[in-house]
Amino acid sequence: MRIFVVDSFTETPFSGNPAGVVLLDAPASEAWMRSVAAEMKHAETAFVVLDGTEPKPLRWFTPTTEVDLCGHATLATAHALGGDQRFSTRSGELTCTDAGDGWIGMDFPANTPSPAEAPADLAAALPGVTVEAVLTTSDDLLVRVATAAEVRELEPDLELIGRWDRRGVIVTAEGDRDGVDFVSRFFAPASGIPEDPVTGSAHCKLAPYWAAELGRESGAELVGEQVSARGGLVRATPRGERVGLRGRAVTILEGDLRV
Repeated sequence: MRIFVVDSFTETPFSGNPAGVVLLDAPASEAWMRSVAAEMKHAETAFVVLDGTEPKPLRWFTPTTEVDLCGHATLATAHALGGDQRFSTRSGELTCTDAGDGWIGMDFPANTPSPAEAPADLAAALPGVTVEAVLTTSDDLLVRVATAAEVRELEPDLELIGRWDRRGVIVTAEGDRDGVDFVSRFFAPASGIPEDPVTGSAHCKLAPYWAAELGRESGAELVGEQVSARGGLVRATPRGERVGLRGRAVTILEGDLRV
């Protein structure tokens, strides 16, 4: 079966977020998919079934667990397949649209954060930042800090974060350069991902939050920059209960999976 490695939310090789994409002729066992994802060691590996079923069944696995939603691996899958795509997933039906010039648009469920009590060890887990707000979503903690520089320079205590009853933590601040509305980083050590380079699912939370904070109307596009070491840009458009994400991708590797 065919397997790809695709860098998502970038047009430059070896930046953005790499994802594995496996094209299946028929559904595979969960144990086998977990083994492949552990072997690939990317933040997520996507498995899409191409047996004529529409929408195409799509699942995502980190090196240690299956996840409910993954933006960059969905983008990678749509890039590998080409054209408009519809996927059946644990987060419902997701559509991807060929937007031309290498851009792919994705329609995802919104996950608007709400105020939350900070973990008792938040300051120890996120040293050196000025916390301005703590919010929660269905699976993540979102922490707004004072400046984009604090987000870039943060050296979190991943052991402490991994003990929280959350998939991960999103750390964010308002953008500090032209053309960028907000910056973020995402840490999910409990899911086997110390730091995710560019996280589409996090922008399903960041987009509605920052649209409200910046006074943007529904349907206005925001630009998020994930300031990890690899870095990447996500264009996000809140639309009520949905969020549109746009990005580019580049194939790094294509080959045959022999087991």
